[in-house]
Amino acid sequence: MHDRYTVNNKPVIIRQIVTLISIFAAFGINILANVNPPNGLTIGEISNQVFNNILITPANYAFAIWGVIYIGLLSLAIYQVFPSQRSNPLLRRIGYKLALSSIAQIIWVFCFLYRQYAWSFVAMLSILLPLIAAYLCLPFNTRISTWHRWLIRTPISIYLAWISVATIVNGASVLESWQWNYWGISGDAWTIIMLLIAALITNLVCIPRFDLPYASVFIWALIAIAIKNSDKMMISGIAICLSVALIILLLSFNLYFPPHQNIENS
Repeated sequence: MHDRYTVNNKPVIIRQIVTLISIFAAFGINILANVNPPNGLTIGEISNQVFNNILITPANYAFAIWGVIYIGLLSLAIYQVFPSQRSNPLLRRIGYKLALSSIAQIIWVFCFLYRQYAWSFVAMLSILLPLIAAYLCLPFNTRISTWHRWLIRTPISIYLAWISVATIVNGASVLESWQWNYWGISGDAWTIIMLLIAALITNLVCIPRFDLPYASVFIWALIAIAIKNSDKMMISGIAICLSVALIILLLSFNLYFPPHQNIENS
């Protein structure tokens, strides 16, 4: 009986361990990249020195959100490895998706630090796609426990939201490194177009699910973009207006279609 139980759970235990190690490894590599970067410059220094003129990049302070992201991801990694979570159907559906995103993030760090910007974009997409798949596994229109809400759903929502923003910025960085001429359109106009597209995607994601963590991250990014471009009234004004519009939409949707209340259980 014990042997059968152990054998049946081996794949689950392996997945738990791989997810734990991958998330902690990604966290460690990110710390290394900022404390002792292997190629001399940190990610932030490369962004400021090489891509400072990319208008859609948020102000530097916005990247402090990585602290929140990793608090959530590390908590998720520890929570999912508990023996009590081996039969958790939500974690089974998520499977190796977070591990794949974490491994891709490690690859992205090295690609970006060594100025392989095109490959860094490929790595960024490899972070984004498994995250989208994991996000689609999350329950939003059903009752969930507080543990699942704060230790699984919220960390993935926040992580995906910021990676969505980062993918746009990373793509702009690649085009800048190729000295793309924007098809003759001004950088200001392209920035506004990308802001509008990103806002539309955010609305399509957040409104039906009333996903406040995802929306909050996007609003955080919009405000940081507005602050960085405070000397460009059109960009900063549109970024602020989009933030306000998203807040109003979320509040209106919550008023007419109140979300399911979470229940306290584990």
